[in-house]
Amino acid sequence: MAFYDGVFNALGLRDWCDAGGDGGPLTMAELLAQANNTDVEEASFWNMPFPSLDNLNDACASFGRSRDMTDAVENGFLAIKGALKAVLDPITQPLSWALDGSMALFEATPWYILISLMMALAYYASRSWKIVGMVAATFLFMAFIDHYLAAVQTLSIIFVCTTVSVLIGVPVGILMSKNDTTQRFAVPVLDMLQTLPTFVYLVPLIYLFSVTESKLYGIAIILYAVVPIIRLTDLGIRLVDQDVVEAADAFGMSSRQKLLGVEIPLALPNIMAGLNQTIMMSLAMVVIASLVSAPGLGVLVLSGIRSLELGVGLVSGFCIVLLAIMLDRVSKAALERVNVSHKR
Repeated sequence: MAFYDGVFNALGLRDWCDAGGDGGPLTMAELLAQANNTDVEEASFWNMPFPSLDNLNDACASFGRSRDMTDAVENGFLAIKGALKAVLDPITQPLSWALDGSMALFEATPWYILISLMMALAYYASRSWKIVGMVAATFLFMAFIDHYLAAVQTLSIIFVCTTVSVLIGVPVGILMSKNDTTQRFAVPVLDMLQTLPTFVYLVPLIYLFSVTESKLYGIAIILYAVVPIIRLTDLGIRLVDQDVVEAADAFGMSSRQKLLGVEIPLALPNIMAGLNQTIMMSLAMVVIASLVSAPGLGVLVLSGIRSLELGVGLVSGFCIVLLAIMLDRVSKAALERVNVSHKR
């Protein structure tokens, strides 16, 4: 006898409950309990079970079970899958082209040219020979231990996904800073994207796209990494000194001129901080995305886990750490240069 049988009997709902049938097939836990002849502990007020769907269903079959709810969610998603795919496929296809093209370009570039370009980019961003030396040492070390190709693949994915995140995030952040209503609607969405477990991003995408399509992992990385650049762009523009904005108004500047000539330059330190966080989050998600065919160092880590090869996993993880430190130092040095230029 279920705990809540007496409740439904006292309310006179027994006929309605019995009309609901037997509640459907048994769950695996119920089948195991029957196979093992497990006796159900007699419930009392002290250990009264919570009136969850499954517990209510035990007493009244007219109540659905928790698996009925999850089945409804799955069936609802599958019902709109075709329409979603028809809309998203043409929109996201350029992302696949960008990821595949970037990957091919990075892989085809000779190592000595690519490393030289990375060193030149590091010097342009940081104006620091120490950071340039660190970039060179990082790439040469990974090339020496035959992890260069995987590192280059990871770097190409980060390059594309960070670029797309900036192209999406900065305009959205500007729109949020100019419109309080937009901000109120956007903040809960950003909170959800920021707190959602990383694996959850992959679940609906696997149903929508083939694992052979680069946009599968590209969309997951962008959704995860775009949040900081949006938030900090919004924050940076909102923190611009209103006296400066009023001075711009006094000089007769249009809204577009104020945005491009005053607000964005003054908000640049915050935007650069958002870029740094976006790069780091892209790198973190690249490793998770190796579960759905994203190439790079994450594949080596996953291979080490699957085959229980401790050395493979640790060395690949160490290369990811080196790559993260390199990207972090370069982006922070660029941020420091921006901060210094604003203090002058």
